[in-house]
Amino acid sequence: MRQIHWLGLGEAFPNPLYTPDPDPSVPGLIAVSEKIYPGQLAAAYQLGIFPWYSDNQPVLWWSPDPRMILKPHNFKCSDSLKKTIRHFCNEPSSQVQVDADFGAVVRACATSKRKNQDGTWITHEIMDAYTQLHDQGHAHSIAILEQNQLVGGLYCVSFGGMVFGESMFSRQTNASKLALAALVAWCGQHQVAMIDCQQETAHLSSLGATPISRQEFLEQLQTSLNQTNIEICWDFEKDILKHWL
Repeated sequence: MRQIHWLGLGEAFPNPLYTPDPDPSVPGLIAVSEKIYPGQLAAAYQLGIFPWYSDNQPVLWWSPDPRMILKPHNFKCSDSLKKTIRHFCNEPSSQVQVDADFGAVVRACATSKRKNQDGTWITHEIMDAYTQLHDQGHAHSIAILEQNQLVGGLYCVSFGGMVFGESMFSRQTNASKLALAALVAWCGQHQVAMIDCQQETAHLSSLGATPISRQEFLEQLQTSLNQTNIEICWDFEKDILKHWL
């Protein structure tokens, strides 16, 4: 069994495209570090690696196999979600806001209670690191507002022509799905081939996400990184949801 890579300041990640899992008993765990060092998060995403850990743990860096992805044309917009979209689009007080208050959306994701989950992986260190990515134009928030109240949303990461979904939250029925539907519609308009959903779950499957091998994901990631730059295009409103009607 190979030793898991322990990364210090300035040390490069092993490339999961060419490096087998160091410990088969923990599939997908690529590396560990004491903290998230400057520049480390951006480097990780461009290799298909993401952090996922809890307070009082070192930073655990993952590249799972298989990898859950959502192709925009495969998004399943149910009849109930279409009904919600119609109501939302026709309600004058409803809004979709992109990057208006990134911190508020991340905090809402961190503090939302989730079924079968005790606590959150979105630590203060994670919030700070993704806020820095946001300041650099590589992390984005989509907020769903009703009567100026934040009721749902998500945040994600983008590099080149690739979008990585991170976390969603809902304070009312279908609010997070509205945010996801808006993101997927936007991705379809900008020729984004796939949205990274990281881990396989029944909820993501119900929305059209499917697992692919890590090798296929990483090869497509490199193609997407070299294809286009979508960072400057992040600006849309609720009318984008009419794509699904």
